Amino acid sequence: MAQRVDLIIVGAGMAGLSAAAEAADHGASVLVLEKEAECGGSSLLSGRYMAFAGTDLQEAAGFDDTPESLVADMLAVGEGKNETALVEAYGRHQLETYSWLKTKGVQFHAVQAVSGHSIPRGHQITPAQAIETLKLSAEASGKVRVLTEAPVRRLKKNSDGRVTTVVYEQDGTEFEAEATHGILLTAGGFSRSKQLLSDVAPQLDGAIRIGGKGNVGDGIRMAVEQGAWTRDYAYLKGTYGFHPTADGPRKSQALAFYKGAIIVNKEARRFVNESISYKLIGTEALRQENGETYQIWDQDVMDAGVEGDALYDFRKLLDLGLIESAPSLDALAARMNLPAGELKKTVADYNAAVRNDNDVFGRRTLTHHFGKPVVLDRAPFYAMRTTVAMLATYAGVAVNEQAQVLNPFGEPIDGLFSAGEMVGGFHGAGYMTGSSLGKAAIFGRIAVRTAIKSAVVS
Repeated sequence: MAQRVDLIIVGAGMAGLSAAAEAADHGASVLVLEKEAECGGSSLLSGRYMAFAGTDLQEAAGFDDTPESLVADMLAVGEGKNETALVEAYGRHQLETYSWLKTKGVQFHAVQAVSGHSIPRGHQITPAQAIETLKLSAEASGKVRVLTEAPVRRLKKNSDGRVTTVVYEQDGTEFEAEATHGILLTAGGFSRSKQLLSDVAPQLDGAIRIGGKGNVGDGIRMAVEQGAWTRDYAYLKGTYGFHPTADGPRKSQALAFYKGAIIVNKEARRFVNESISYKLIGTEALRQENGETYQIWDQDVMDAGVEGDALYDFRKLLDLGLIESAPSLDALAARMNLPAGELKKTVADYNAAVRNDNDVFGRRTLTHHFGKPVVLDRAPFYAMRTTVAMLATYAGVAVNEQAQVLNPFGEPIDGLFSAGEMVGGFHGAGYMTGSSLGKAAIFGRIAVRTAIKSAVVS
């Protein structure tokens, strides 16, 4: 006989555990199934930011922000390809979710200006702390059971066509579990699936693979089997900013260009506006010869680094030998095997453009609409060989603003919900830093509320 609970959640990252903690607040019985040995998935590999507007941290730092500005930035970065209803739902629920996460014990450390933000609204967390806190909060209710090393294989409908049952394995034995209120898929993307990436995004063959090791698209496959439509495969992009060794034991990333660095190719020439989304920069970087690019900056930019920050701790990467330093541009070029004359000309042309506000690539800010570019003229100089990584896919099943999975005709599939990385339609053609973890928490909670409300009505 199948186990029976109110809700079944497939995947225990930010979306799944936010949903579990929300369900616990409502007194719902929940079974969380995670196929890996530990919870967290790609959430643990994230840049550590969540995008919120109008928070106490922003106020304390003197930043005046609004949900409307946040929504406008998301739609602009997504080039209007986002599902507006999803982005607006994010805007409506984001501040309340931020406060809710704080009450659960999730710690927010600082606010930074990051990709796609007109105002600094990247709220830094420690992903492991957030994941463990949400898990413990959910389990403390006595209503939530989290099983690890329990991969879900298939979903089943009942005789009425409602998705009610999961088939999963544990310790070599197959089990079934039934959900009376609904099944929530939060199983991550497919950054580790060579087959899926080759099928839908062959342009990313040159990107290194560093996503969660369990991210092979199984959640998307299960949803599609039940009739789900998919979105945003055409907009799949890699993430720029990683050292080529990032596919090893450590995730080595630096976004010095958002603090003022420039990006050059192997000919020491710029090829992109460094203030745009690092997803869009990644697309341009893969078009360079051998995908070979470098970030170049000076001591002033180095001093703008942030100790302990996953994206801006330049000193740590320097100590690890992943950033090179030299007393002059000539010496830096020699170390990086770049043409010295061209590098000096590129830097000189850029500095003149900054002073005259006439950059040939249109750079007017540090990131999106925030910050002013700076000249690069204070020795020593720094360089980091930089590549594109497939960290998260941000494409997948179609959902509505209630987190219900939709069929090809835009109709909800009864009993099936989804949130997190495996959802398509939210980001559109670009990506705003912090919106991935943000949407995971927000729509994980929305899915639970929708499922519970639907169960009460029925």
